[in-house]
This record gives sequence, structure tokens and C-alpha cells, in this order.
Amino acid sequence: MPDQILKNKKIIISAGASGIGLATAKICLSRGAQVYLCDLDIKSLNKLKKHPLINKKLFVFLCDASDEIQVSKFFDDVMKKTKRIDALINNVGVAGPTASFEKIKSKDWENTLQVDVNSHFYFTKRAIPLIKKSKNGSIINISSTAGILGFPLRSPYAASKWAIIGITKTLAMELGRFNIRVNAVCPGTIKGDRMKRVIRDKAKFKKISLKKIEKDFISMSSMKQWILEDDIGKMCSFLISDDSSRVSGQVISVDGHTERND
Repeated sequence: MPDQILKNKKIIISAGASGIGLATAKICLSRGAQVYLCDLDIKSLNKLKKHPLINKKLFVFLCDASDEIQVSKFFDDVMKKTKRIDALINNVGVAGPTASFEKIKSKDWENTLQVDVNSHFYFTKRAIPLIKKSKNGSIINISSTAGILGFPLRSPYAASKWAIIGITKTLAMELGRFNIRVNAVCPGTIKGDRMKRVIRDKAKFKKISLKKIEKDFISMSSMKQWILEDDIGKMCSFLISDDSSRVSGQVISVDGHTERND
């Protein structure tokens, strides 16, 4: 049995039915946590309803994280099951358009920031009063190495991920006196469906092969390998656990050391 370092911890994960969110949920469950996750993907949520821990330690909800009214309803539903939350993982994000800055459509820019930034605001605002009831609370914002280095042809995404780091630093200052830790995790090139779409869009824009773009992405890190969704989940697990009780305000890259982001 895995180390139960999250035993009795109550965790909210946004966009938790697939990708990084699902990998993190599974790791947290295996380490003893109760997980309350939401997602917009009905098909993925229905799959999770067959999980052996459903309605025992795993609770799933339909929610559009970019809609403040739906987020508020989600928290109302969670509060019917628990009055305390120990951790929030803000995982919602879209890749946004792939285009040079002057060719980005205003609606695409606005949609990317609405989803990637405003969702963090909606979730965190509602979560803070619940996390204040925890003895050792934690908020984790999923940013990106694009929020540290920038990302050519993906300026709305990069802008949103930089914003998340600013939010993280500020919240760490505001919430430290309540023993709530706030950190940002910055994934590098994650192996999965989202990266496949990013590679496809970049290959189309540059008019070169998918294989060449994929090889180039892998070459961007010193370790020359993909980052796995589980790598992010394990870092989140650590940042929720009492082992990280003095870690706050940090921007932590899980990326194999990105050397360039072009």
C-alpha cells in the first residue's frame, strides 16, 4: 500500500477527469485523501462514476470552471458533503491559439484568459474560507514553464500562466498568517493528448512534419524526455502533505530543466 501521507486530507481538483487532473486525483486517492473533482467533460466524468471509491472517497461534479455561477454551485454541492477543505488544485487551462501576436483574434485571446486565469479566481475565492478551517492548508496553481520563459506563437497562454504566478506569489503573502501555503507548479512538455494537439497546431503553422516538431519539443529540456502526468501529481501530493509545511510562495518547475522554449 502506498504511503498514506494524505490520509484524511480533503482535496478539490478542477478539471480533474482527465490528464494531469486525473493523474493527480488517482495519486491523492492512493495516499489516503478524499477527492472532490469537477470537469466539463461528461464522458470522462461518467467513466469515473465506475471507480471503486466513488461516493466514498471520490466525488465527481459537472462544472464549467470558466463560469462563476457554475463554480459557485459546485462549491455549494461540495459543502453538503464537507465543511472543510485541506487543499485546492487549480488545474483548469486551455492551450489557446497558435499564431503570431498580430494575427491573434481578440475573442481567442479573451477566451484563453477567461478560462486560464478567471477560473483560478473563481475557485480560489470560494475555497479560501473552507481552507482556513484546515490546520495545514495548501493551494496549488498549475502554471507552466511558459509562465517563466514565455512561449512564441502562444502569447495568450504564456500571458495567462505568468498571471497565475503573480496570483500565487500574492496569495502566499496574504494567506501565510492563516497557515495556508500557496505554490505554483510549472509542468514542462507533458506527454498526452493536449501536447499532441499543440504539436499538430505548431506543425501546421510552420508547415513542417509532426515528427520534427515532436523531436524539437523533447530536445528543449536537459533531460531530453517527456514529462509524465504522474510527475505533476506526485509533486502536488508532496505540496499538500505535511512534509511541505514550510514551502510557500514557490514556483516549482517539473520539466527536466527547460533550456529553451521556442
